[in-house]
Amino acid sequence: MSGSEPGHRIESVETVFEGWGRMLLATLRTPDGSRITRQIEDHGDAVGVLPYDADRGTVLLVRQSRPPLIFRGDTESVFEVLAGRIDPGEEAEESVRREAVEECGVTLGTIILVGHFFSMPAVSTERLSLYLAPYSRADRTSAGGGLADDHEDIEVIEMRLDDLWAMGMGALADMKTAVLVLALRERLAAQAWPPAA
Repeated sequence: MSGSEPGHRIESVETVFEGWGRMLLATLRTPDGSRITRQIEDHGDAVGVLPYDADRGTVLLVRQSRPPLIFRGDTESVFEVLAGRIDPGEEAEESVRREAVEECGVTLGTIILVGHFFSMPAVSTERLSLYLAPYSRADRTSAGGGLADDHEDIEVIEMRLDDLWAMGMGALADMKTAVLVLALRERLAAQAWPPAA
């Protein structure tokens, strides 16, 4: 059975809420013939990218207010890679480039696919395509900060790689950011970074 656990079959789906994303209630038939109900969050697929400048030893990260974190009573924001939803009719690579300009004011040339990941397969349909992308100081064409109409109010942080490594993985509370930091560390180690002086 393609795309689902063997023997499980969706019989019906009801839309409970529709806004930026949709909350669905799915009724499934199990292999033993019983019925179960599961909630599904569906907002489409997304991308994340970590721009890095190996020559200067920097990365671009963002920080913005996240209502779910406030709701939990945790910190208001965390360091994150640039990310966003893939708009209808857009390819993942187009979304990466658009988000980089909107959020960080950086125009990306080469983008390197790290992989495709389901961020929360128990509940969400989102498949996240993650990328690394080299950039230089000349590629920073504006301040970024997100779209004013969306009230994104994004803080752009150009962080030194040494400071990022010193933070340790425990300080990176965002999963997509942790994955891309590990991927970057592996990539730079394979290239013998930092270069000998």
